[in-house]
Amino acid sequence: MKKILFLSFISCLIVANQTKIFKRCELAQEMHKADGYEGISLGDWMCLAYRESQVNTKKKYENAVGSTDYGLFQINSHYWCNDDKSHSKNLGHMNCSELLSNYIFLTILCVKMMVLSSGGIANW
Repeated sequence: MKKILFLSFISCLIVANQTKIFKRCELAQEMHKADGYEGISLGDWMCLAYRESQVNTKKKYENAVGSTDYGLFQINSHYWCNDDKSHSKNLGHMNCSELLSNYIFLTILCVKMMVLSSGGIANW
């Protein structure tokens, strides 16, 4: 019995760490759960996620200037999250690793904060 529980635990860890590629309707539902689109059309949000990460929650991109872009919307570590490497301003008040989660509610909240602070999707 202990062996089965241990294997189940390991399976859960492996599944939790897998990359999530969202389907359009799934992402739209998650955006809706986060209470609106902050004046940006749902279509623009969908296009942004596709263009930035191919709707991949685990995407990371190392920039030449030493910062890294994280997750679905490729949020930059220099300004919006802390990765302990980029001397971040951490305006999103979060660790960059949180942006790589398949649970994207925090990612959406950070993106909405970015949109509100800049007056649109100019950050991209």
